Amino acid sequence: MNKNKNKPPVSDFLLKLEIAQELGLLDKIEQNGWKSLTARESGRLGGIIAKRKKESKNKGNTD
Repeated sequence: MNKNKNKPPVSDFLLKLEIAQELGLLDKIEQNGWKSLTARESGRLGGIIAKRKKESKNKGNTD
C-alpha cells in the first residue's frame, strides 16, 4: 500500500510554489503556512494550476 497517496508529485508541488510566487503569496506562505491563505487566494492558485496542467496536457496531444 502506498503511504504517500495523498502527497502530490514533486513537479506538482514545484508548480504550486511557482504560481504562489507569481501571485505574490510565497512570503505569506513561508511565514504562516498554506492554511493562512484566504479562500479567494487558494481558489486563484488552484485555478491557475488546473489551467496550466490542462494546457501542458493538450500540448502533448497536438503531435
